Amino acid sequence: MAGKFKEAKVVMKKFVSWLVLLTIIAVITLSLVGCGEQKLTKVRLNEVTHSVFYAPMYVAINQGFFAEEGIQLELTTGQGADKVMTALLSGQADIGFMGPEATVYVYNQGKEDYAVNFAQLTKRDGSFLVARQPDPNFTWEKVKGTTIIGGRKGGMPEMTLEYVLKNKGIIPGKDVTVLTNIQFALMAGAFTGGTGDYVTLFEPVAATLEQAGSGYVVASVGQESGEIPYTVFSAKKSFIEKNKDIIQRFTNAIYRGQQWTANHSPEEIAKAIKPSFPDADEKILTAVAKRYKEIDAWAENPLFTEEAFKRLQDVIQLAGELDKRAPYEKLVTNQFAEKAIETVK
Repeated sequence: MAGKFKEAKVVMKKFVSWLVLLTIIAVITLSLVGCGEQKLTKVRLNEVTHSVFYAPMYVAINQGFFAEEGIQLELTTGQGADKVMTALLSGQADIGFMGPEATVYVYNQGKEDYAVNFAQLTKRDGSFLVARQPDPNFTWEKVKGTTIIGGRKGGMPEMTLEYVLKNKGIIPGKDVTVLTNIQFALMAGAFTGGTGDYVTLFEPVAATLEQAGSGYVVASVGQESGEIPYTVFSAKKSFIEKNKDIIQRFTNAIYRGQQWTANHSPEEIAKAIKPSFPDADEKILTAVAKRYKEIDAWAENPLFTEEAFKRLQDVIQLAGELDKRAPYEKLVTNQFAEKAIETVK
């Protein structure tokens, strides 16, 4: 009897030992998982609109490049550069993704903690001129005497449209009416509701209208305007100074997205960005990615050159929205882009 009791005691000790060991392993595992989660830094990014035009960014998100750089991205959509800049300056966003014209306006207003551009994503206008009927023989002369829904006055889409029109000898307000009183997010709805003869739209909205038979792409604004630093990533000067490591890791992820996009087909790009456009047909996404590749819309790297900044201000000045030119060295930093290009392989 005593022997059996002793044997049971030994078994119990072994059981307790195993239980303690398993508990220790569980605690260590949970600690390691916890540490892994702590390494992810939350970054609040406010994008100007949600468009396939920004495919390299969505590639970086969905391919896990941000996570691999230790960033947990919180993405919101501002619907307009003015709203993105408001979110940035008020502290509702860490990084803004918008047209760099907004940074020029803020700097010229004398803001002390102004926004600085640190990475470029697109290098030309991504909007398309949409007509009510198919027009394979479209020329810009045809817009004379018509009305175009052009976007917010002083915004890059509207100013680039004006730049193209003026380069074609077509004067807004004289030869063509450009509507600037319709909010960016409502432009497609206004057009399908009967306003205007033409509208400038980004993808996949333009392709969706084509699929529904409500509108037809007749021209690329970006193809006509030439290269312009159209959409860039910006952050407040103070945020960049205090968070250089975050900005570097963010830029690394963007550059990886740019490289991936440059080296993959429209079909592969469509698959990669599909999680960011769950309601979009993959065939439309493929067609749109092909369209953007054809007009060479995406920058190959995040560098924002002085020449590009000069051209940007030429466009703003031609639109009558620039009182004085802002200094490139104040509003642009390439230190993070240069390091990304040097270190990311």
